[in-house]
Amino acid sequence: MTSCLGLYVDSNLIKYAKVTKDHDNYKVESFGVKFFEKVEDAIKQIIEETYSFKTPIAINLSEEMYEYFSMYSLLNKKDLQKAIKTEFEAYCTDKGYNPNVFESRYAVVDNRQDKEKLKIIHISANKIDLNRLTQQLEGYKLTGIFPIAMAITNLKEHEAEQNSIIVNIEDKTTITTIMDQKVYDIQTLEIGAQDFLAKINAKENSYAKSYEICKETTIYTSEGKDLTDEQTSHLEDIMPTLYEIVGQVKKIINESDDKINTVYISGTAALINNIDLYFEEYLENVKCEILKPDFIKVTPDINIKDYIEVNSAIAIGLMGLGAGVGGMNYKSTDALEQLKNLLKVDINPEKKGKEKKLAGNLFTNDLKQPLDNTEKMLLRIASTMFILFVVYSCFSGLLANQMDRKMQEAKESVSSTNSQISLANSDNEKIKSKTNDYATRIKNLQEINDKLSERNKTKKAIPNLLSALMTGIPEGVQITSIQNTSNNHVEIIAQTTQYEQLGFFKAKIQNDNILTNVVSTAGQKDNNVITVKIEGDLP
Repeated sequence: MTSCLGLYVDSNLIKYAKVTKDHDNYKVESFGVKFFEKVEDAIKQIIEETYSFKTPIAINLSEEMYEYFSMYSLLNKKDLQKAIKTEFEAYCTDKGYNPNVFESRYAVVDNRQDKEKLKIIHISANKIDLNRLTQQLEGYKLTGIFPIAMAITNLKEHEAEQNSIIVNIEDKTTITTIMDQKVYDIQTLEIGAQDFLAKINAKENSYAKSYEICKETTIYTSEGKDLTDEQTSHLEDIMPTLYEIVGQVKKIINESDDKINTVYISGTAALINNIDLYFEEYLENVKCEILKPDFIKVTPDINIKDYIEVNSAIAIGLMGLGAGVGGMNYKSTDALEQLKNLLKVDINPEKKGKEKKLAGNLFTNDLKQPLDNTEKMLLRIASTMFILFVVYSCFSGLLANQMDRKMQEAKESVSSTNSQISLANSDNEKIKSKTNDYATRIKNLQEINDKLSERNKTKKAIPNLLSALMTGIPEGVQITSIQNTSNNHVEIIAQTTQYEQLGFFKAKIQNDNILTNVVSTAGQKDNNVITVKIEGDLP
């Protein structure tokens, strides 16, 4: 039976859970939440209260970065690792980061949009942050540092061909998308419980009380009953943050090519009553529920909400026991420390003096005398230690040579990549130049085409006008002049002896749409001949 103390550290509190594994069965021995002013003091209290002085401890990673790379699925393991390293170095170059300050891990999943490629979930953490975490647990048995976005998936057995999202709302929010039992995407939001807890704390002047208020708060729902002022007094502090988070979740669901079946809610915000109903009302046609550890059986004697409160700590503890996605531990032990552990011998205090005496006799006895069993055993131990030292020396030399070779390969790869990037940039400039040239030519051709179209339109319009006038001119009306004064404007001088004939002629031009915007002068009479000017625009 093995145990692991899982710690999830936020800015003002620690959630802890001591998880035990017996064969394939898990059990939470002790758990709780502790608020702190100095994190080292709080960790010490937790270890004392849970009797975890020699128990392996796992803690959450902080301030990690997530990047995504696409790789061809035909790459072998060695080339894939090399390509991922090159991609991350290029990413750091773009961002102005030094890649040597980061410790990296990655997970590989099938690319659901391109079957010939792999999707790489690359997680990097600053070595300074890792060193800080190590110092906080100095003197204790720290064995694991894990990203919570990966660890939180341990709490539930996900069904095949079912897609889900886990929204873990702690100080910050992580949104983990699981496709067909595999972690497919992780998004981190800078907003979370820290936002509304800080607002409540500003009013209550107690972080612990603010935390308890959240646990007692109930969200209004369409099917909800009447709520007390105590249950809703701080909703104005909480709801803006939840609204922004659920909006981001809805965006992820809408942009997904695959149907999301269930959204699970975890973290501090999961303690707010009706939060699952609030998510379900906002995320239409998606089932929403509070994330509960699968291995904890709900009985009348167990308040499952107490376990939900420390979901993050339980998940970290399970990760420390080997559950979940492998290769995510950021706590590494160097080769020298491993060798020390290998050669470490526990000596019974009662026999220590006797064995010291025997060890001394080994070198003071006459070498011609036969060795007794104890001396033979000590010689074997000394020989074993010497052999291990030689093996370690050879291994260190081989490892150093391999590291030098890998560094040289990396430099050559970076040089080749930079050369290719330079060529690509040159080609890109040429393409831009050609594109601008073609755009100018297309614009000139379009202008010429517009002019020709306008010219053809005007050219056909005049004959059409004359034809329409010939068929529509009333008897007794004479056209003495037609002028095309501008591109579309036409002036017609007509005369007759009867006013009504001119009015009929103008109405004919207007009603038959021979001209548009038709206007006419009042008409001038000279020797019983009435002259009028009618003008308008070609249709």
